[in-house]
Amino acid sequence: MNEQLTHTDLAPDLRVSRVVTGLWQIADMERDQGSVDLEQAASSMTAYTDASLTTFDMADHYGSAEDIAGIFASGYAGGRNVRMLTKWVPEPGGSSRETVRQAVQRSLDRLRTDCLDLLQYHAWNYADPTYLDDLFHLQALKDEGLIRHLGLTNFDTDHLGIVLASGIEIVSNQVCFSLLDQRASGDMARLCEDRGVKLLAFGTLAGGFLTERWLGKPEPAMDDLSTWSQMKYKRYIDTAGGWAPFQQLLTAVKATADRHGVSMANIASRYILEQPAVGAVIIGARLGQSEHVDNNRQLLHFALDDNDRETIGAALETLEAVPGDCGDEYRKPPYLTASGDLSHHLESLPAPFPTKAGGDGRTLALSGTIWEDLAGFARAIRKGNRILVSGTTATHGDRVIGGRDAAAQMHFVIDKIDGALQSLGGSLEQVVRTRVFVRNIGDWEPVTRAHGRRFGNIRPANTLVQADLVGTDYLVEVEAEAIVGDE
Repeated sequence: MNEQLTHTDLAPDLRVSRVVTGLWQIADMERDQGSVDLEQAASSMTAYTDASLTTFDMADHYGSAEDIAGIFASGYAGGRNVRMLTKWVPEPGGSSRETVRQAVQRSLDRLRTDCLDLLQYHAWNYADPTYLDDLFHLQALKDEGLIRHLGLTNFDTDHLGIVLASGIEIVSNQVCFSLLDQRASGDMARLCEDRGVKLLAFGTLAGGFLTERWLGKPEPAMDDLSTWSQMKYKRYIDTAGGWAPFQQLLTAVKATADRHGVSMANIASRYILEQPAVGAVIIGARLGQSEHVDNNRQLLHFALDDNDRETIGAALETLEAVPGDCGDEYRKPPYLTASGDLSHHLESLPAPFPTKAGGDGRTLALSGTIWEDLAGFARAIRKGNRILVSGTTATHGDRVIGGRDAAAQMHFVIDKIDGALQSLGGSLEQVVRTRVFVRNIGDWEPVTRAHGRRFGNIRPANTLVQADLVGTDYLVEVEAEAIVGDE
C-alpha cells in the first residue's frame, strides 16, 4: 500500500503510522493479572509491524510498556522502520536539570536505544511555571542528541501557544479527540495548522463505546463498567447529553459503516483521522489478547465522502459540546477521568510559589523573579479576605516567556497571577479587578482577547492603558485584586 496513505511525517526525520498502536492497556493488564510475560508481549507486536502499523505509543507510567517495546525493537523488529513514541509525566512541582536527565535516561534504557524518537510531556498545573523549566531542560537534551523530537500531551491551545512562542521545538500534541469530544477541532486545530504541529488523537473509540457492542443497548450503570476506559468515557457520554443522543450518534455511525462495508470503529476513527491537523489516531491494544490488527489497518483503505460527513454531522449536532479546551479534564472540574477526579493520578498539587508571614497579619507569595528582590516587593499579599497581586510581567527566572507574542505573554502573566492566588488560598474565579498595561497600543486586541479567554466567565472590573514598561522585552504587565470568601 502507498506509504503516503498509511504514514505521515511529524518531522522530516520522523515518519509515523497514521494508525498508532497505543500500549496504555499494559498497565491495566498488569494490574489485573499481576504481571505480563514481557517476551511474549514483545513478540506479539510483530503482527502490527507486519501490517505496516509500525508506530507504538507508550509512557513512563504505562507499566512495563517501555520495557516490552525495547525487547521488541532489539529482538523482533527485524530491520523494520519502527517508531517508539513515549511520554514523561512527572509529579507536579518541577524537576531539576538532573532529574529531567534521569527520566530521559530511564526511558532510553528501557527502550534500549540511544535516542528517543519522540518524547511527549504532560503538565499538571499551568499556574506552576516550573513545567516550563522541565521543557527547557528537555529542549537542551534534544539539542544534545538524546531526544530526536519533542511533543506535548494534553496541552490546551493557549499553553501550546506559550510553549511555541518561547522557542521550544514542538512537533505534536497528543489530545483526546473523538466524535463525542470535538474540542480539538476549533482553535487547537487552527493553531496546529498555522505552526506545523500535528495532533495525535486518542480516545477515538471512546473506550469501545463507539462500536457495535453498544448499539441499541440499555444504558449501563457506572458500577457495571469493567475497565477504567469505560468509566472515563461514560462521563464523556453523560457530558455530551446522555445515552439517547449517544444512541443517535451510534445509529449514524452504523449506517455509514454499512455503506462502506467496514466496522463502526473504522468510521469513528476515520472521521477523526480526516480532521484538519490530525497526523494520526492512537488505538489501544491488549498485546497478545485482543488484537484487532486487520480491523485497524482497514481504516486506511477507504475515505469518507460528503454524504458520510453529512450523516455523521447531523448526529453530532444533537450532542452537547464537551466544555473547555483540550486537556481540561485533567486540570479543572468536571474532571472527565475514570474516578471523576484526580485521585488516581495525584495525591496533591503543591502551591506554585512559596509563601511567608509578613507584618501586620499579612501573608506574602514570592515568585522568585529578579524584580522582586531588586525592588523589594512581593508577587502578591493576602490580608484578611483580600489578595493584591503586584504588576506582573512574563518573567520566569532570567527568561522572558512568550517571545514577541503579546497573547502568549498575556496568558503566561495570567498563569503567574493564578499561581500567586493559588499559593494564598485563592483562585482566578475570585478576581474582582484587573489592570492591564501594554507597551504597544497595537497589541491591545491580542492582549484583550487573551484576557477574555481567561476571564470571560468571571468578568472582573478592568482597565487597559498604554504604558512605557520597564524592560524592552515586556509587552504587557497586569495587576489584579481578589476577594476570597467572607471577611
